[in-house]
Amino acid sequence: MKPDSGPHPPDADIEPAHLRDPHDTTNTVFRYPPAPELSTLVRRYWLPVWSVEPGREAPQRVLQYPVCLLVISADHARFHGVTSGLSTTVLTGDGWAAGVMFTPAAGGVLTGRSVAEFTDRHVDLTEVLGDAAGPLADAVRAAMDRDPRDPAAHRAATTAIGAAVRPHLPIDDEGRLVNRIVEYVEDDPTVLRVEQVRREFDLTERTLQRLVHRRIGLTPKWLIQRRRLQEAAGRLREHAVSLADTAAVLGYADQPHFVRDFTRVVGMTPGAFADRFGRPRMADPPPDSNR
Repeated sequence: MKPDSGPHPPDADIEPAHLRDPHDTTNTVFRYPPAPELSTLVRRYWLPVWSVEPGREAPQRVLQYPVCLLVISADHARFHGVTSGLSTTVLTGDGWAAGVMFTPAAGGVLTGRSVAEFTDRHVDLTEVLGDAAGPLADAVRAAMDRDPRDPAAHRAATTAIGAAVRPHLPIDDEGRLVNRIVEYVEDDPTVLRVEQVRREFDLTERTLQRLVHRRIGLTPKWLIQRRRLQEAAGRLREHAVSLADTAAVLGYADQPHFVRDFTRVVGMTPGAFADRFGRPRMADPPPDSNR
């Protein structure tokens, strides 16, 4: 994952990882890059602000990247490990959150432990940041409670978070290596097998397995599958190609294998996903009446 080059307008695009319903207008997500000196530790900040009608819910589904998260809201402050399946958060009422997408290296740096201990679970932020968690949550809430859509509030919140995690720099050599491994898998769509990763970084299979399990909490195979499913979601959202072609582009041996993988993780078939979450297709042009 390469560092973001600049601020993103709110909801300028829907990421492949975010399986957002295009008809869902209940929330806006503001995204900001970290200060350059934090780029080995922080991938980006994201700040969703929502307003859901009383009695209604707005589920947000994400195929999470292979990174840990920090999330502070009005009523909680948490550290999240990687979610191996589909992450679902249900929004209700009016609210906001200030989130940090860390780099792959950061989980181990912040916790001083194997990130596998946090896979598919979250803990109170005090378990990771100790006494610094309370003042950080207070500073973020003081900033966001004034006006959660104000860019000045976002600057104050992200500045407070950056100051809280900066003492954990620099990342270690193993952390730099795992950052490079994840970047390689995510940025090169031709990477379809663990053996390719092992060869690229001159690691034994056992060393690679242990490294990814310790620093990310899952397996090298999971890294590759997650990238493929995120890419599939992006293609299906755009109605880019047929299911058979999508399966072939992503390196699946056949369409049924792709459909099984996608359905198992996302909870619906690729066809159902495209129908529900895809952008509206362009209408065919009217026939030329002069012909």
